[in-house]
Amino acid sequence: MPNAVIVDAVRTPVGRAFKGSLASLRPDETLAYTIDQLLERNPGVDPSTVEEVVTGCGLPQGLQANNIGRIAVLLSEKLGQETNGITVSRYCASGLDAVRNAANAVMAGQGDVYIAGGVEFVSRYNAAQEAAHPEDQNEKLQGKEPGQPDAYIAMGLTAENVAVKYGVSREDQDKFAQQSQERAVAAQESGFFDREIIPLTLADGTVVSKDDGPRASSTYEKLSQLQPAFREGGTVTAGNSCPLNDGAAAALIMSEDKAKELGLTPRARFITAATWGNEPELMGVAPIGAIKKALDRAGMSIGDIDIYELNEAFAAQVIPIADEVGFDYAKLNPHGGAIALGHPFGQTGVRILTTLLNDLETTDGTFGLETMCVAQGQGEAMIIERLS
Repeated sequence: MPNAVIVDAVRTPVGRAFKGSLASLRPDETLAYTIDQLLERNPGVDPSTVEEVVTGCGLPQGLQANNIGRIAVLLSEKLGQETNGITVSRYCASGLDAVRNAANAVMAGQGDVYIAGGVEFVSRYNAAQEAAHPEDQNEKLQGKEPGQPDAYIAMGLTAENVAVKYGVSREDQDKFAQQSQERAVAAQESGFFDREIIPLTLADGTVVSKDDGPRASSTYEKLSQLQPAFREGGTVTAGNSCPLNDGAAAALIMSEDKAKELGLTPRARFITAATWGNEPELMGVAPIGAIKKALDRAGMSIGDIDIYELNEAFAAQVIPIADEVGFDYAKLNPHGGAIALGHPFGQTGVRILTTLLNDLETTDGTFGLETMCVAQGQGEAMIIERLS
């Protein structure tokens, strides 16, 4: 079975939705540009050899509809019409699924060169409004009857449920959120993210090269004064949750033999991935099962992993995952996470990969874990091995 390797990965800055730096851009054009910049960085790869662009998009609607994976191919200045495009959607793990699907296709021998993309521009649709269509929901999955799951529960409420079930205090949530801010600010100021970000030029000539999210002014005291955002008397706030965002990312995935043939030095090897499901109402802790399953498949323990990148949807769910799996907090999101950096749903899985590669290279680590929770009670995890 061929090995799947990750040759390179890039991302745009992450913009705040609606009033942020990328709000005026189109998601399809931004994804196409990101793909072109990835290929520009890797001139040894003939674009005509790209079998397919697999694109993760959490909510493929509005400007993100009509199979945005193929639309981006047709907008690309480097890819031709012979390259296919597909859009995959698993809400928050859509980008991670794109990477997994591309790697699986390589290992199945179905092709040698793939691009895994991820995109989400919440600015170009109203996420809350689009999600609130009870007339389209199946009444059997609305949690109205005893034992009936609520497949449509608001994500913030799942975080509140997790906080209660696992006894996660407001203080611990705010402390973790502040740590995320401090790490992201330090990473941004040191230029850590510069190697993974491709700058974007707006219509007025403004060049955007930094994430909008990290706040040097953030303090634990300020976070502790915020009101609950989802439940009266709750502990989950806008400060200890990820915001709504815009962004795109792309990774170059190919067979190890093809990389050798082209004289390329891959950055990492795909080892394995896993998914897990639990109650939709406790969505945030599903990564626990996915992580354990992935480690078991790889024949590894958590002690073998050098860096873990866990998507910070809510501090309330990060803490019980870390405690249950046995994370060393020093190795967890060492350069900040989604609470500070942001979470464009479809982009995040590929964005985290770009950062994980940089984490491993910066610390001279070997094994990295990427994981995230997903709406409706799902979790996904992936393990990679650094090669260069």
